[in-house]
Amino acid sequence: MHTKEELISINPLLEKVANLEPTVWINPDRETGEKAWANVEFTIDDIIDAEKRMKRFAPLMVKLFSAVEGVEESKGILESPLVHLENLEKKYKDEKNLKGNLYLKLDSHLPVCGSIKARGGLYEVLVFAETLAKENNLIDDSKDYSQFSDKNFKKLFSKYTVQVASTGNLGISVGVMGAALGFNTIVHMSNDAKEWKKTHLRNKGATVIEYDGEFSSAITQAREISIKDPYSYFVDDENSKTLFKGYSVAALRVKKQLEEMNIKVDENHPIFLYMPCGVGGSSGGVAFGFRKVLGDNVHAFFVETTHIPSFLIGASTKLHSEVSVHDLGIDGITEADGLSVARPSKFSGFTMETLLSGIFTCNDDVLFEHLKKLNELEDIRIEPSSCASIDGAVDLFNYENAKEYLENHNLMDKLDNITHICWATGGNLVPEDVMNEYLSK
Repeated sequence: MHTKEELISINPLLEKVANLEPTVWINPDRETGEKAWANVEFTIDDIIDAEKRMKRFAPLMVKLFSAVEGVEESKGILESPLVHLENLEKKYKDEKNLKGNLYLKLDSHLPVCGSIKARGGLYEVLVFAETLAKENNLIDDSKDYSQFSDKNFKKLFSKYTVQVASTGNLGISVGVMGAALGFNTIVHMSNDAKEWKKTHLRNKGATVIEYDGEFSSAITQAREISIKDPYSYFVDDENSKTLFKGYSVAALRVKKQLEEMNIKVDENHPIFLYMPCGVGGSSGGVAFGFRKVLGDNVHAFFVETTHIPSFLIGASTKLHSEVSVHDLGIDGITEADGLSVARPSKFSGFTMETLLSGIFTCNDDVLFEHLKKLNELEDIRIEPSSCASIDGAVDLFNYENAKEYLENHNLMDKLDNITHICWATGGNLVPEDVMNEYLSK
């Protein structure tokens, strides 16, 4: 355990963080060109390989989930819209000093699982299934992958258990995919997970085990349980490179969407990416993908809430998973359940050291303010935690060190050309009564 005084001595900004003041940390180690990739183990080939695998499994997605809106139409390639928030953009330009063009990536509406976690969670279960099928001579890359729903595959998969620890959305994606393929699925959930998510999982055939402690405790216990079973596979949100690769494919998809929308990406037309961040796996995977696919003109920021700024503390001290929000005297209690992780991923933290531009924090209250405006002006409903990304775009122009970042990167004369991409990480599966409760806050 590290003391509050020790952490603040490493990074004086943490005094504001400890006092729960919204702020932004700018990463002094961000690099461009070859220097950015010197210590990053992933390459463009990892992204392309993951995309090819998703395409091989596309016929299976249609076969398993044809009743889900959008699956058959997309031929099993699960993707979400990128939308221009024209009305919200105008309002925030008038009221909050926003500059540039405001877009929302609606992973909240990804088919099947309704969250960003579908990119990684579904993918990792499919990778495990493919590995088993190849080891048992049931499939090779040239065959039709829709066969994965056949009886002989399900007979094989039924011998195995897929387990995951989650605050909600990753559990849903792993649980739904695992159950659909015939795996026994167990989702270990911390006490801050929403009740409706537990109910949804049970209705899909997954076993839910609840823990009194926080996510960090739940994932440690779940990992230990899985290790003891030779027929158990654990999807490790803190350390999984497979999840990370699945998330990174989003960059290829967005690149295509930007081209179709005639949106330029170059030194005069930068991309500012805002990812709500919990443990850092999905946010890190997408940010890595953007930097690798779209280049140095991408400025990637994470956004956390003031009560659970785990990645900011870990990244700014370079202690990563060795430090917890509790070491700084922060309670870790937030309405943003998808971000409710007290200790960040060491693996993602190391990977992001030279790729990330910075990390914003915001109060819970503003999440609901953005949600209400998004609903009123754009007729879009997402989870409160997703709205953290919107606050990042707004706050870029409201902090002196963020303005210094813009100046240091010669962007002050290009502000109107910025494309802000805010990532809606979840929301479409939220029950109507729960969403109405959010909107009434």
